[in-house]
Amino acid sequence: MAVFRTFETELGKMTVEIMDDGSLSGLWFEGQRYFPQLDHKSSGIMSPEQKDSFKSVETQICEYIAGKRRNFEIKLKISGTAFQMQVWQLLQQIPWGTTVSYGELARRLAEDRKTSKMSARAIGGAVGKNPISIIIPCHRVIGSNGSLTGYAGGLELKKALLTLEKK
Repeated sequence: MAVFRTFETELGKMTVEIMDDGSLSGLWFEGQRYFPQLDHKSSGIMSPEQKDSFKSVETQICEYIAGKRRNFEIKLKISGTAFQMQVWQLLQQIPWGTTVSYGELARRLAEDRKTSKMSARAIGGAVGKNPISIIIPCHRVIGSNGSLTGYAGGLELKKALLTLEKK
């Protein structure tokens, strides 16, 4: 059974969802869009694997926010549609400190799928439903004109994440 725990960061509270095997299946800033309703979810006793995973996620996220970490060593277990999974896979290929437009992601996915065209709007929908903030770096996706657009945690948080990656 998955368990949920919350921890504090310099950018606000974050909630993690950790599966029985210790894999991370959710990481959200408190109050962000698509934040899970926790009333029906378990916040019960964690297994040793879940405790270790929670501590590792908390430590690595806080190191990232402090500018001391660029890559994560966390086992993920995400679920979504085939399309969402492909988009989230592409997000994980965006290097630290760089940004990519929704249109560029659409072009890359079309290329991967060997199709002529892909909708940037469809990409945006999948990016917005990313269940693992920061580690799957949806904050690195921007508008084609370089503007900050759409982030489930809010544009101020997106700006803060991009700013800390420029240091």
